[in-house]
Amino acid sequence: LLKENFPEIEKVVTKIGSAEVPTEPNPVELGDMIVVLKDQSEWTSAKNREELANKISEVLQENLPQASFGVQQPIQMRFNELMTGARQDVVVKIYGEDLDTLAVYADKLGKLIRPVAGAEDLYTEKMTGLPQIIVNYNRENLAKYGLSINEVNRTVTAAFAGEEAGQVYEGEKRFSLVVRLDEQDRKDITDVQNLFVSNKAGFQIPLHQLASVEMKDGPNQIQRDGTKRRISVGFNVRNRDVQSIVDEIQGKVDAGLKLPPGYSMTYGGQFQNLIEAKSRLSVAVPLALLLIFVLLFFAFRSVKQSILIFTAIPLSAIGGVFALLFRDMPFSISAGVGFIALFGVAVLNGIVLIGYFNQLKEGGMTNIEEIIRKGTAARLRPIIMTATVASLGFLPMALSNSAGAEVQKPLATVVIGGLITATLLTLVVLPVIYYFSEKGVRAKKVLVASMLVFGPLVVSAQDRQPMPLDQVLQMAQENNGLIRQAGLEVELRTALKKTAIDLPKTEIDYSQGKLNSPFIDNRVGVTQRFSWPTTWQAQQKLLQEQKVLSQKQLQTRQHELNYRVKSVYTQLAYLFEQNTLLQRQDSIFNMLEKAADVRFRTGESGLLEKTTATTQRLELTDRIRQNEAEINVQMAELNGLVQAPQPLNIIPEKLRPANITSPAAPQALNHPLLGVYQQQVSVAEREQRAEKSKISPDITLGYFNQSLAGTYEIEGRNQYFGRGDRFQGVEAGIALPLFFGAQAARVKAAGLNKQIAEAELKNQKIQLGTELKGAREREQRLSSSLQFYQEKVLANANLALQQADKAYRSGEAGYLNYLQAADQMLRIRQNYLQLLLEYRLTIYQLEYLKGN
Repeated sequence: LLKENFPEIEKVVTKIGSAEVPTEPNPVELGDMIVVLKDQSEWTSAKNREELANKISEVLQENLPQASFGVQQPIQMRFNELMTGARQDVVVKIYGEDLDTLAVYADKLGKLIRPVAGAEDLYTEKMTGLPQIIVNYNRENLAKYGLSINEVNRTVTAAFAGEEAGQVYEGEKRFSLVVRLDEQDRKDITDVQNLFVSNKAGFQIPLHQLASVEMKDGPNQIQRDGTKRRISVGFNVRNRDVQSIVDEIQGKVDAGLKLPPGYSMTYGGQFQNLIEAKSRLSVAVPLALLLIFVLLFFAFRSVKQSILIFTAIPLSAIGGVFALLFRDMPFSISAGVGFIALFGVAVLNGIVLIGYFNQLKEGGMTNIEEIIRKGTAARLRPIIMTATVASLGFLPMALSNSAGAEVQKPLATVVIGGLITATLLTLVVLPVIYYFSEKGVRAKKVLVASMLVFGPLVVSAQDRQPMPLDQVLQMAQENNGLIRQAGLEVELRTALKKTAIDLPKTEIDYSQGKLNSPFIDNRVGVTQRFSWPTTWQAQQKLLQEQKVLSQKQLQTRQHELNYRVKSVYTQLAYLFEQNTLLQRQDSIFNMLEKAADVRFRTGESGLLEKTTATTQRLELTDRIRQNEAEINVQMAELNGLVQAPQPLNIIPEKLRPANITSPAAPQALNHPLLGVYQQQVSVAEREQRAEKSKISPDITLGYFNQSLAGTYEIEGRNQYFGRGDRFQGVEAGIALPLFFGAQAARVKAAGLNKQIAEAELKNQKIQLGTELKGAREREQRLSSSLQFYQEKVLANANLALQQADKAYRSGEAGYLNYLQAADQMLRIRQNYLQLLLEYRLTIYQLEYLKGN
């Protein structure tokens, strides 16, 4: 069933019952099925272990309803068995004296647990049901025939179990001679009933005349804990926490299952571990917090500042709790340990910030506001980096799906979520509390402290210099770190080209001794190994293609940077234009407010007109403030892209309709990213050729020079040679790849890598084509709307405002008419600016997608 329904399963090995030498107390009806799975990348039926376990359980229970199954990890099962005597995650044990009563209540408990969500693989321990032959003797009949129970028992035992009748000798070997009935005479209960028993008088009486012989169900096994009989009901926990499941089961048991006197129930397994771990955490967490506080006090020698930094702990706990809620994870022991680790890391941000505040204070700076401004600005990056490095370290654990993920994910989730809130709130809350701790708490200072927190992030509108887009683009290309990184990658690939011809080290060997004769000789040799020339050529071409790939990646990053800078610059231009429009409208509303106030004081109008004018002006003031805050945000994003030595504080060029022209639409995409994917195909092809070239043989060349001391016969006469007489020669060899199975696999893998690169190229073309089509349609729609606004809407709106102004000044129109006309003109101009922004961004997107 398993292998037919689940292709992930490689093989299944089963051991069932008890062995002749029982190493574990398994009853005969219990079996262990070891399911060996393939690599998780080859799974098709499920994405993770929990889903696969649920599907396996469904298939087995559907096809084999007479058996119960539980799916677990082998080591987890063994640990459960060692700790609680049962293999399931949670075990409910019922204690009592009567086995039948225990079985009844265990069955009721199983029916209560079965519908509980998250309780899977329910198993009720079988204690009864083993068939037994029961012989109850009739003592009157035994006395009538002159038989004793012992004599009848001996006959029954000899007939069915065997009885020793003597000894058999074979040489020095001795064997017991055991007699019993033949197998065909002890197959059925009637064989027992018809067994003849002889009395002293020599009569043979059937056993059924001496006793009643019946087949009854008896105990299968009797389990005890602490000398008490017990039965267990176990289940595994999936997709839910143990605590909530046990709480729900306890509620159902209290409401629907009343045990008789003398019977009790306990919960064990992982729930018992959870209770014990909670008790340990109740000691470990306060102790960890106390140690953190003590270390802070030793570092700052101040209880006030230690408490100040200690506020990072509740701030971080907020993020940890919300991270668990966001990922739908219950609180577990792993999460509890994660909170302990989080508390230790979270205080680092406070140490960095408060330590720098103290450093500035010791350096002679006395103004608290200036300390906070300068300190938060200077320590913004270290604080963010502290949290980022720690979060990135836990990120693989948070995204893990392999073995042990159920322990790693809650711990890492708590740490990452807590560090996010701890970092953000430390930058906001901690300076405010520091300000209060140094100055004292006053209502007026709340606003001052809040402005100090955001002060380093707000750029004043003063001292801004106009800067065209081309200059900003040039600065971005010169200073952006990603561009520099890509340029270094090109230099790296250029340097690696020289490694194409990589000769192994030259081997020089020297030998001395009795090499050729009883005389002392010496030998000097030089050996050099060479790869086949085609291998060098293939490697050189591969390195060249990799260099071209790095160049194309550099071009892609430059292209993407230009697009992002253009987009942010254009949004800045829109915000400046909108700010000018709002300021102009504010001047009109100020004038109207003053006029309405004069009219109210002279009695020409009522309170409604004056209140309406004030409300409109206040609403516009708030919109101006929001627009200026958004300008600061976009300016910060532009600085993040340009990364100039000094932060930019610029005024962008104005949005002009005349500057907006739709570029010509080429027939084919020319995005640099496509060049990168195309080059990846070329690199993969060269990698395949390079791997193929490694199957070629290697060449070995050598030279040797040696002595041959001794007397040798040369042309009929003896001649003596000493060690000064040298003999030399050359060696040549070839290394043939007789076993190249591994290299053939690498060649195949390189070919598959090429196919992957080709598939990625095809997919990217489709995606870019779809985006280009949408951008073209959006450009046409926006172009039509802009033309309509320029030709009709703007002119009519300006004319309406002029007429309303004249009518208001001449007294022909009232204040409300003029206010309505001014508000309508503001909305029309804002809509027009929004269209200009969307149109310009769409044009930049078209240029980006086409590779312009």
